[in-house]
Amino acid sequence: MNVSSAIRGVGLAERLAATRALSLALANPLSDADATIQPHPDASPAKWHLAHTTWFFETFVLRDHVADYRVHDGRWPFLFNSYYEGEGERHPRARRGMISRPSLDEVRGWRAHVDEALDRALPRLPPAALELVALGIQHEQQHQELFLTDILATFAENPLEPAYGELPSAACLAMEPLTWLPGREGIVEVGAGPDEFAFDCERPRHRTLLHPHAIAHRPVTNGEWQEFIAGGGYRTPALWLSEGWDWVRREHIAAPLYWHEDGTAFTLGGRRELDRAAPVAHVSYYEADAFARWAGARLPTEADWEEFAAAADPTGGHQLDRAGPVIPQVGGAVFGDVWNWTASAFLPYPGFVPAAGTVGEYNGKFMCGQFVLKGASCATSRGHSRASYRNFFPPAARWQFSGVRLARDR
Repeated sequence: MNVSSAIRGVGLAERLAATRALSLALANPLSDADATIQPHPDASPAKWHLAHTTWFFETFVLRDHVADYRVHDGRWPFLFNSYYEGEGERHPRARRGMISRPSLDEVRGWRAHVDEALDRALPRLPPAALELVALGIQHEQQHQELFLTDILATFAENPLEPAYGELPSAACLAMEPLTWLPGREGIVEVGAGPDEFAFDCERPRHRTLLHPHAIAHRPVTNGEWQEFIAGGGYRTPALWLSEGWDWVRREHIAAPLYWHEDGTAFTLGGRRELDRAAPVAHVSYYEADAFARWAGARLPTEADWEEFAAAADPTGGHQLDRAGPVIPQVGGAVFGDVWNWTASAFLPYPGFVPAAGTVGEYNGKFMCGQFVLKGASCATSRGHSRASYRNFFPPAARWQFSGVRLARDR
């Protein structure tokens, strides 16, 4: 990434301010207790997300590139580092919910301190630091999505089933018949180009071979998933990968996460009746793969999906904006609503080189045991998505807004 691409369009300072403000707005409905709870080891407290993204800017921009800057509180980097080994020891991830202090208000105060320092420093930052600011914006947008998925997991643990906010009611849409769109075949180029922002794992752009295939024009819906359940999908071992079947039996999996037997599901807006036409969400790679096999199809490879999406509007669909998150609804948009699991492992592209410095730990060291998801979700910050984007999670993960778009060979 170069500086000109980082500041193209809306200025870097304006993008930074808007991103930082949105994170604070997402926290507005929460009490200090809401923001401190960690629902499971893979999720993080809302307060931790607000603090970690602040630590990122304070550490990699202000501490390293502003000569007169002094760290706000020398004890807090230990609490809010995530996995950057180059930054030293850190609080265990599974115990982030034990950090009752600093309080939510103290974290807000820290954010204000860092934001003021960033605002003063931006006009005189060197190009390398401006690139880190652009990276920090994208990093914070990722945590905005994690903020929402993690607070959903937090409230789902409460027997009172509190709503995060008053979200629009899910529309009862007519279920569109699934149609198949032919994909390109032959040698194509995938990956991010040289003149746009991208994480290091999206590069280099390279050639790959696409075999004859087609991709569904929309994601799999709740109604179709109900048919999968009624047809014995969770009880038929022949549909499942061996690890997936072991997981189903061990964890007693019988439906997507947050579904209830009465035809409702828990959402950011509280308990809601399932809309049969809305895209199914909160399913694992194991479930996505089993459903595809049941449907006589397969999951797309990430190259299938990227080439399919190359001409689509990455700001389309339902995505997070200043109005807040929305309930996923089915539509023709390629981006938004739910992430699409692919059949591709998260591995380095040919010629992959991690970003320089400690921030190079951001992606490369996780290229083992993960699968790629493409697109965006209703919790993805608008403007964050692109065709080359490589989201990734382990195959059992399903607390994200992850869904399924089918592919098949021709």
